[in-house]
Amino acid sequence: MRTIRVLSVLVIIATLLPLAGCGGGGSKTLKIGVIAPMTGDVKTFGESTRNGVQMAVEEWNAKGGLLGKQIEIVLGDDKNDPAEATAAATKLIKQDKVKFIVGSVASKCSIPISDVANKNQVVMISPTSTNPKVTVADGVLKEYAFRACFIDPPQGSAMAKFATENLGIKTAAVFYDNGNDYVKGLAEFFKAAFEARGGKVTVYEAYAQTDTDFTALLTKVMAEPPDMLYIPDYYNMANLVNQQARAAGFKGILAGGDGWDSSDLDFQAADGGYFTNHYAADDPRSEVQNWVARYKAKYGTVPDALATLGYDAANLLLNAIKAANSEDPVKVKDALAATAGFPTVSGTISFDENHNPINKDIVVLQVKEGKFVHVATLKPE
Repeated sequence: MRTIRVLSVLVIIATLLPLAGCGGGGSKTLKIGVIAPMTGDVKTFGESTRNGVQMAVEEWNAKGGLLGKQIEIVLGDDKNDPAEATAAATKLIKQDKVKFIVGSVASKCSIPISDVANKNQVVMISPTSTNPKVTVADGVLKEYAFRACFIDPPQGSAMAKFATENLGIKTAAVFYDNGNDYVKGLAEFFKAAFEARGGKVTVYEAYAQTDTDFTALLTKVMAEPPDMLYIPDYYNMANLVNQQARAAGFKGILAGGDGWDSSDLDFQAADGGYFTNHYAADDPRSEVQNWVARYKAKYGTVPDALATLGYDAANLLLNAIKAANSEDPVKVKDALAATAGFPTVSGTISFDENHNPINKDIVVLQVKEGKFVHVATLKPE
């Protein structure tokens, strides 16, 4: 009987104790969801993003965390697939009870993530998704969706400006993935800006994500070789096109967008080419060089834009939680929207009415002898 009474007392005590790790005010940690392509065709993007967010979280935790709690990362893998991204966001929100998400990388994944997050009143910030639809759908703002990067219209315009003014480019061919919002949008914005500057687009052709043979498209290009071939896709597809373009005898300039920023880019095929990006590791600003030194000390390599914007996005979100002094997503999204003059590695950030950073600089990097070399910094137009 004594044993039964003791067990009964223990059961009663256990039911009175707060449930740890179940989300809400009773949680011992402050959970931050991170969604990125940890596997799949652009996994270097996911690895870099995770590393950048991890460094930001470690720095905050070393200073005592937030709201009296240590910050915990809950990782989701979208595999660079929209369906996987939706599933990852749903799991983080419904099962892991996260109220805040950093991610993802690709716009085609961040768009459905932002839809899920906004519906569930979960604050999300994408480090590097540049398509306008991440934060605005059919002209309506997604109140809980933000980004730490510039958007595609000024990025496409920046390459058009650099091509015409700095390189003297008069003709260009454009290839794009018609099923990818990021790639399609960037191609459209480049074409419009390039033609507005007097340039001529000689070939404007779509392909599918599963395509591996670009012979037919390159035959059209080589019929009247242009000065530039613009491929605003991720590094894996840019590698295929660049390799085949050179093999077909294309001697002009290869160019792309921020999706080229990866250690897995084929540097030999892309040598001499240019791409727009969010930051340059050889930027002499102290904020950049201090960041590069810290990242190299931890990971043994120079941080790419994915790592850098992952770090910046995490700091923006964590600063908003601190400013709100609350885990209430309503208060945090209001604090994030009110962010003004916040210093990050990639620049000082204030948000506009669509939750996009205002007037972020766009850098142009050249692929040269196995490295990315900073050649220009452009103001958005």
